Amino acid sequence: MSHIDLVTLLVHEYDAALAFFVDVLHFDLVEDVPSLTNDGRPKRWVVVRPPGGQVGLLLARADGDEQIAQVGRQCAGRVGFFLRVDDFDATHTRMRTAGVHFVSEPRVEPYGQVAVFVDVSGNRWDLLGPAGHADSTA
Repeated sequence: MSHIDLVTLLVHEYDAALAFFVDVLHFDLVEDVPSLTNDGRPKRWVVVRPPGGQVGLLLARADGDEQIAQVGRQCAGRVGFFLRVDDFDATHTRMRTAGVHFVSEPRVEPYGQVAVFVDVSGNRWDLLGPAGHADSTA
C-alpha cells in the first residue's frame, strides 16, 4: 500500500461544492466526468485536491434519504477535515473576505495556528498554520 488517494465528501450539489472548493479554497479540479451509479443512473465523478496535495476529495452528490441526512454531518459535528496552509494569516483573511464562515477565532496550539470553519455542506474543518508562529489576530 502506498497512500490514501481519495476521501468521499457528500454534498448536496456538485456545482455549489465545486464553487466552494475551487473558487474559494483554491483547490485544483482534478476530474469532473460523467459516470453512472451502481444501478445505472447518471452521476458525475468529481475530484478536487489542494495544490500539491496527495489526498483528494471525491465530491459525491448525496443519493437517497440516508445520504442526504448525512450531508454536513459526516463526522457527527466534529472537525473531520484538516487543511494545512503555509501562510495562515493571509489564507484566513482571504477566506473570510470570500464569505467562509468561521466558527472559532484563530488561536495558537502546540501543533500550530488553528481556526475552525464550515464548508458549503456544513462540515467542520480546521484551517491549520505552521507551529511556532504568533497569532497576530488574538
